[in-house]
Amino acid sequence: MSNASKLTILIASPLEEEHVERIRAFAPDRFEVIHEPSLLPTPRYVADHHGGPRTMSEENKSRWAEHLKQADILFDFDLVDPANLPSRAPRVQWVQATSAGIGEFLKRTGLESSSIRFTTASGVHARPLAEFAMLGLLYFFRDVPGLQRVKAARHWERYTVEGIEGKRVLIVGLGSLGQAVARDAAHFGMEVWGTRRRAGVEAPEGVSRLIDQSRIIEALPEVDALVLACPLTPETHLLIDKAEVEALKPGAVVVNIARGQVINEPSLVEALQSGRVRGAALDVFTVEPLPQESPLWDLSNVLFSPHSASTVAAENSRIVDIFIDNLGRFLRDEPLRNQFERERGY
Repeated sequence: MSNASKLTILIASPLEEEHVERIRAFAPDRFEVIHEPSLLPTPRYVADHHGGPRTMSEENKSRWAEHLKQADILFDFDLVDPANLPSRAPRVQWVQATSAGIGEFLKRTGLESSSIRFTTASGVHARPLAEFAMLGLLYFFRDVPGLQRVKAARHWERYTVEGIEGKRVLIVGLGSLGQAVARDAAHFGMEVWGTRRRAGVEAPEGVSRLIDQSRIIEALPEVDALVLACPLTPETHLLIDKAEVEALKPGAVVVNIARGQVINEPSLVEALQSGRVRGAALDVFTVEPLPQESPLWDLSNVLFSPHSASTVAAENSRIVDIFIDNLGRFLRDEPLRNQFERERGY
């Protein structure tokens, strides 16, 4: 096959050369890969897909524009001008995202209404985020803040904690992420409840009871912990509003590994300040970066992560695994893995 008949893949975000070579090695007779790191942001950490602020010369802007015109497939979004991707990259048929949650981005940029197919990194972040969820539950039910206080005071005194065995946790969202949390929580001896959006759904491994999503408020006084693991959609925006926060069992723990807009943040802050909510492990926030004036910075009963709990050293390797699998599906004209469904918002 000549170069002219090959499909062109453009690497649009920072990616280690070893992973680029894996993409190049897959069906080299069918795909041409463009990877020009000098035109991409400089990553600040492993698996940083945005990089630090970049300034492009006019020459580099032109080079990038030419690459976009040639591209049939993008590995990640063009962040120079994402809203105009359809006109800047008229041949692009499909974009493989490096994030699991792209619905709000597609809506904000208007790409949701384009004809381009989008696939997500769903599943890649399930294990790291499940680890963070369990860290948060253990952190508060094993009273790590208390351990830190007595150590700082150089005070030796034996103590008793509740632990998490026998505690009841409600997981909102039972996709790959919620299911990973459910398995882990069950292995720790927790009683696991989960939410469902429709009837007839079987409970996944580890889940002993399914709660209709419309009746969450009735379940909240009965659970010791709430884990938010759902995508952000119009249906889940402020799913846990002021009334739901107030319905939480006194002493409950909240873990948010979904999106900040799923929960009423001011109401959660108030409950944390009063001590009615024992603690919160938060990876996501309503506004990011978290504003300096947010009271969450100063609350000792908040375990804080700057939207980084999903990022581990192996992330890019796992995303490229999905991408290569999808390249094969694309060639065979099969349904793509993790294809974004516009009507569902994820």
